[in-house]
Parts: sequence; C-alpha cells; structure tokens
Amino acid sequence: MDKAVLELRGVRKVYPISRGMFAKPASLVAVDGVDLTIRRGETLALVGESGSGKTTIARMLLGLLAPTAGQILVDGEVLDASRRRAMARRIQPIFQDPYSSLNPRKTVSQIVALPLVVHGIGTPEERRARVAEMLDVVGLARRHADAYPNQMSGGQRQRVAIARALVMRPDVVICDEPTSALDVSVQAQILNLLVTLRREFGLTYLFISHNLAVVEHLADRVAVMYLGRLVEQADRASLFAHPRHAYTRALLASVLTPEPGLGVPDPGLGGSFPNPISPPPGCSFHPRCTLAAERCRIEVPQPTGTPGGTVSCHFPLEQGSAP
Repeated sequence: MDKAVLELRGVRKVYPISRGMFAKPASLVAVDGVDLTIRRGETLALVGESGSGKTTIARMLLGLLAPTAGQILVDGEVLDASRRRAMARRIQPIFQDPYSSLNPRKTVSQIVALPLVVHGIGTPEERRARVAEMLDVVGLARRHADAYPNQMSGGQRQRVAIARALVMRPDVVICDEPTSALDVSVQAQILNLLVTLRREFGLTYLFISHNLAVVEHLADRVAVMYLGRLVEQADRASLFAHPRHAYTRALLASVLTPEPGLGVPDPGLGGSFPNPISPPPGCSFHPRCTLAAERCRIEVPQPTGTPGGTVSCHFPLEQGSAP
C-alpha cells in the first residue's frame, strides 16, 4: 500500500465569476495549491464543509475539469486531455444521488454496460455476461437487468451505480457522498458492500463525505479541507484520537450522538464560513479559530510533519489534547 496511484501536486482551480456588465469579474479559488497522495489499495477520506473544494478535486481526478495550475498524476503519468479517455478506464465514479445519476430511459443492463460500449470492450454477448456478473457482485437479482431506475429503491439504484463503476475493472473508485441520499439502514448495507468490494477487487477509494462516523469506519487515512486548502492529513487512528488542527477538532466535536441529555453539540466555531470570492488573508481559518494570533492573520501556514501525517497551522494542538 506504499505505491502512489494518484497524486496531486500544487493543484489549483479558479473559476471566473461574472458580477454584472459594469463590474470587474471576480475569481473564486475552489482549490488552492493542494498536494495529495492516494496510495494503491487504501481508502483516503476527504472531509470538510460544503464549499471547501472536495467535489472540485473529484471532478479534476475524473477529467471532468482541468486544473488551472499544478499537475495530477496517475501511476506517475500526468493526466491531461490527451490521456483522459485511457484514464477513464482506470478511474470511475460513484455519485451522490442515485436518483439523478442514472438515465431513467435506460434499463439497468444498458446503464451498467454503457462504459463497455463507450470504450469498445467485448462483443454484445460478452457485455451481457459481464453485466450479469456485476449484478451478482453488487447483490442484485438477474431480473433487475430489464428494470428501469424508477422501478427500483434508492439502495438498489446505488447498487446499479456501483456495478456501472466496477464493470470496467478500475483501479480507483471516487465515491462522492455515495450514501448521503439513502436511508440510514440502507447506508449501512451500501457501506458494507463497498468494504467487501474493496477487498475482493483490490480497489483504491477516494471517499468524500461529511459523515465522520462513516469515515471512521471506512478510511485508512483522512485529509481535511477548508476553503480550498488541505489543513490536516493523518492516518485515521491518529486523526480521530489526536486532531492537530483546530478545524479538525471542531469537525469531530460537531458529530451528533444518540446519548440522551447531550443535546446538539457546539463545535466552538466562531463566525460563519467566509466568502470564497474574498477569502481572509493569512490562515483562512483564523476568523473562526479561538486560538488565532496576529501571525495567523498575516502569514499562510505551511504543512509541517506530525506523528500521524501533516498539519498546516502556526499553533497546532498538542498531542493528547481533547478533541
């Protein structure tokens, strides 16, 4: 699990924002100089608030967006427009909403077989056999092959989406909130299926989620994003036991608990999520950080090594401090 299958080196993505006929256009920096490595065979969880840049990273890895600056490497080879089709055979997505990610006019067999058709893999008979195999793998009956998405439950639709992602035998699967639109009981089934498939097929996952309980169950390593930047990376055990960044600690403190009498948790975040078109200077988290000092308002923190990974903070929390 040491060899890197995906790497981001100084990746930056900027969107131009129109502000009307007479105003100068603005720029929204969705991803700001991210360095990230995903090792073969691991599950790396990418967490953070909505708008932090997680989905933009996923779309760049899938070739749906081109980075404004920096490089994306697959097994050491730069991912660019000329190699996008070839890389699509090795990197496949599972999207958040199974209600909108499946074509309602196609049958399940047509949906699952589509990647094979697009890439010209196999004869029609071989494709049908591969589709039947994948339906078995994800726990769907053969009779579902001729069904349409609107005839299936949410959990069954997400199983179809998983079958479509795996039919190409990819190396990497990018899971963008794959269970957030499902009932809690169905979420558990899908998560257990993903764990089983990772083991059986030797998959590498990039798992994007808001649910830290899910992350703790699935991930080998965790990367925490805030306003387009990575603020902390660590192995799962280190991050959950000893978060070194104040934002990571706030995320962990915000997890809901079924224990009676505790009420809604207070993560201790001051202020609101800043405007990404006009981000604060220095450390982007300093307006909400209770530990911020003058240096934080001026100087952007650089990643420094920790026992479990890296943290970008001028005043990282001491190991052993309570999350």
